[in-house]
Formats: sequence, structure tokens, C-alpha cells
Amino acid sequence: MMFTGIIEDVGRITSLSEHCLTIASGKIARDVNLGDSISVNGICLTVTKFDRESFVVDVMEETLERTTLRYLRAGDLVNLERALTLKKRLGGHLVQGHVDDVGEIKDISRRPESTVLRITASPRVMRYVVEKGFIAVDGISLTVVACDARSFAVSIVNFTWDNTRLSLLTTGDLVNLEADIFAKYVEQFVAKEKNQLSIEFLQEHGFASR
Repeated sequence: MMFTGIIEDVGRITSLSEHCLTIASGKIARDVNLGDSISVNGICLTVTKFDRESFVVDVMEETLERTTLRYLRAGDLVNLERALTLKKRLGGHLVQGHVDDVGEIKDISRRPESTVLRITASPRVMRYVVEKGFIAVDGISLTVVACDARSFAVSIVNFTWDNTRLSLLTTGDLVNLEADIFAKYVEQFVAKEKNQLSIEFLQEHGFASR
């Protein structure tokens, strides 16, 4: 499944157990089926039950360990997006809903027309982060405006700030991060090409003498 990183609704957790979440969102619940994929704070989860006002998703141990879901409580708000369809506009970027790691909010700078977040992240995420590249933060497709070895900054327009759970964040809060899938493919392709480059290859193609 794929998502766009454009949040459709902010739902509220009404109940949770060790491996199950119930989320209230009439907008989402009225247009889902059993087995549908929903992005919850950037995490791809599967609908197992639903009614007209809420839906239920199961959560695996691996997901709890690698994401911020383990910190959620009843009453918390979460970003929601249904899976991408061929009829849907791709307004953000391709997001898988597979969280790479958890980042920490280090700074929040409010401006008249936008908000800039500075987020620290592990090397497993930062290796794919480039200025003007894409990253998903709690499921939201954002553009990197600056980065260094340990952190990156994203600029958020007021509409996104006001219509997602980003406005609830404070310094020190944790967020789910997913790097751009295309950066991962490029890395893998380059690694394979490097592995194929040998003195024998260069000799065979006339780039080195025997």
C-alpha cells in the first residue's frame, strides 16, 4: 500500500489495549472496508472492525517497538490518511507507512506564514535526508529546508499546522519518520554497482591494462 502524506483527518483514540487501537473519525470510518490500510501517524495499519463513527486497527509488537504508538493514550489525536488509489491526486510524495525511526523535536519556530521544526534523527534516517528532499513526519509529507549530520528542518504552512496534530507538538516530543523510498532505491542501486566494479571488470572493458 502507498499513501501521499496528505492528512485527511485528525482522529481521536477512544480506547487502546496492548495490540489494538480504536480511533474515532466519522470521515474515515464511513468510507472504509475490512482489511483496508490506514496511515495512523504515518504507520500503515489494517482495519479489523468499524462502524459509522470509528474503526479498529491491530498493532504488532514490531510496530510498537519502532514507533511512537507505544506512548499513545486514550484521548490522544492522530493523523489519518486512507491508502492511495489511482483516482487520487498525488499532492505530497509516495509514502509507504513503514516508519524508519523515531525523531525528536528540538526546536519550534513560529512565523507569520509558517512554522519551522528542527528534528533530530538517527543516522539510519539522516543518510537519506537532503535539502529540498521529501520526508514524512507523523505521516505528513514535508520538504526538508535545511539539514546537518544529526538533524533537519522542515517548514510547515499554516493550513497544515492547523489541520494536523503538528500544532500539539512541543520541544522534546517524539515523531515517526519515514525517509523517501526513492533515496533508498538509489542507495541500493549504487551499492550494487560498486560491488560489480573490480579490476577484472575494468580490464575486460579496456579501462585498465592486464
